Amino acid sequence: MDQPSLYDDDIVTWAEQQASTLRELARRLDLSNILDWENVAEEIESVGRSQIQAVESLLAQTLGQLRKRLSAPDTLVVEHWRNEAGTFQIAAPARYERSMRQRLDWDKIWTLAQAQARLGLTTYGDSLLPHLPPRYPLGPDELLVTPFDVDAALRTIAESTILKSASKS
Repeated sequence: MDQPSLYDDDIVTWAEQQASTLRELARRLDLSNILDWENVAEEIESVGRSQIQAVESLLAQTLGQLRKRLSAPDTLVVEHWRNEAGTFQIAAPARYERSMRQRLDWDKIWTLAQAQARLGLTTYGDSLLPHLPPRYPLGPDELLVTPFDVDAALRTIAESTILKSASKS
């Protein structure tokens, strides 16, 4: 092999490169058609997509816990939510790869977090804080840093909520 494999360093880029190579090979007439080139390429690409989805899920869970904490600060489990936000966030950068930066859908993550928070809050008879911004209010670097500052993230989300509610008044 001429170059080191990206498999261990960046599986998303590795999967895309491997799938692209398989598709190129599929176009060659001198190779066997026994191999289902397109579906093999698709399966390899799905490895990369699943890694991205795993990171998005961890980030949504982080944000969902932060939203619950902001929405119901007097609930008995408020510190549990804070700790879970930190736990999910710790796991996210461990799975994150540089090539994911442009592929993460932050608004989708934020919307998923809202649904998760809403569901979790109903268990305690609470509801989401009104005027939460419809779009993700943090930057990618704020949520993917190590160490993560839970309190700074909470402040940023709270400030975006305060600014939103003030502009509606």
